[in-house]
Amino acid sequence: MANYVMVLDYKNCINCKACEIACKEENGILLGADKHRIWVGSNNPKGEWPNLDIVSASFLPSQCQQCENAPCEDVCPTHATYYDENGVVQVDSDKCILCSYCMVACPYDARYVDDRTTTVDKCTFCSDTRLARGEVTTACQNTCPTKVRTFGDIDDPDSEVSELLRTREHFSLKSNLGTKPKLFYLT
Repeated sequence: MANYVMVLDYKNCINCKACEIACKEENGILLGADKHRIWVGSNNPKGEWPNLDIVSASFLPSQCQQCENAPCEDVCPTHATYYDENGVVQVDSDKCILCSYCMVACPYDARYVDDRTTTVDKCTFCSDTRLARGEVTTACQNTCPTKVRTFGDIDDPDSEVSELLRTREHFSLKSNLGTKPKLFYLT
């Protein structure tokens, strides 16, 4: 049993979309689909075309924050949203009735309707694919050319995520809400 987290060195993100494509490929989501498990948000560079200050642009990779106190889990009337043995927030598509309570409750806008199953879906840290096969990285981490994402067990003091969180300043998104996100952004 592990306690999986993801550490993001977001300043290294170049918005190449490799993580998004790898996630879609791993999870069978159409490449052109606008619905996805992970995404990269951005602010626009300063200036006007053609004199844009590209350096002023910044990118913020995001996904389900795998909250320890997940509001989506609290509001699910059928208990379709649950924590697995590794503390990963999952959705049981057999129990999901598409009420969308979880979508409304999620302060990170990290859930969407999967048109293939007509149920709510979200990032699962590749627990039903890569981790189930014994691999130790997520598809998004494995493909990132600038090493933005680091995935691992925070309860292992020798893991790379533990080392990064011990030695680098970091923050979590909307931590004031008390959700205790398991995604950490390095400063």
